[in-house]
Amino acid sequence: MTIDLEAETAAEAVIDRKRRTLTIRKYVPVLGTLVLLCIMYGIGIANYENFYNTQILLNIFIDNAFLLVVAIGMTFVILTGGIDLSVGSVVALTTMVSAVTLNHGWPAPLVMITVLVMGSVLGFGMGCMIHYFELQPFIVTLAGMFLARGLCYVISTSSIPIDDPTWITLSQKRIPIGSFSITPSVIIAAIIVVIAAVVLAWTRLGRTVYAIGGNQQSATLMGLPVARVKIAVYTISGFCSAAGGLLLSFYMSSGDPLHAVGMELDAIAAVVIGGTILTGGSGYVVGTVLGIIVLGLIQTIITFQGTLSSWWTKIFIGALLFLFVLLQRTVVRRTPS
Repeated sequence: MTIDLEAETAAEAVIDRKRRTLTIRKYVPVLGTLVLLCIMYGIGIANYENFYNTQILLNIFIDNAFLLVVAIGMTFVILTGGIDLSVGSVVALTTMVSAVTLNHGWPAPLVMITVLVMGSVLGFGMGCMIHYFELQPFIVTLAGMFLARGLCYVISTSSIPIDDPTWITLSQKRIPIGSFSITPSVIIAAIIVVIAAVVLAWTRLGRTVYAIGGNQQSATLMGLPVARVKIAVYTISGFCSAAGGLLLSFYMSSGDPLHAVGMELDAIAAVVIGGTILTGGSGYVVGTVLGIIVLGLIQTIITFQGTLSSWWTKIFIGALLFLFVLLQRTVVRRTPS
């Protein structure tokens, strides 16, 4: 009896140790992003005058609020082990539809609701095709990318300026924070970030998203609503793409079929650099926010340097992606079973 009790205690200790190790390793990619961010910020302060100014960090959010919202939607998709290549084209389509409808006299609130519903419907349709027809997300969202971008050129082949008073107000308004300021787009992006974090951390939808990414077959056997959640994450991604398109239209004050070309790659880069595992099941919204800051800091440092081409941004991002993919692979391999 004593031997059995000792064996049981030892087994529980091993399980507990494995659980703690697994928990720690889940945070390794995000912690890596945070360390990288601190190093980059330290380099900037050490080498460039006024880099420490808080407004510099706030400007990163001002200039990338639309990308942050798109990346939040991408986070949901990647957590399930999927991918969404249509987000950039949906952003561009949103700016085009917004510009055209506003120029035809539609009230601003109606335009906003229309484009958000449009993005959600596109995402919903792609989610249904992926799940019910068992198609690869890469192919379905690639088709969605071509469809949305093609519709942009059907609407117009050139840029359409937006002069609606509501849009102009939202694009020019500054919200003071002490001696600094932000734009309404940053507030909107922050609200979406908070909602997404709460959904993933404390709702059944969030728990199911992680379960699907960990093992979809096991999630199905557990009776989780796999179909509903898989469709939901692509709907969320479509909604976030449309919301990002609205923020971009505020930022640019125009609709253009060439807006957001390659934004899907920037969104994926931000999510991966933020520590979300590409195979799904592990990642956090806060990591995606850190990933956006890292991308913004790269652009800011290159701007302060003044002697480097803007293409160096892509080179640094590519190098970081290699680094974080290798880090993720190491973590996954060493995760105890």
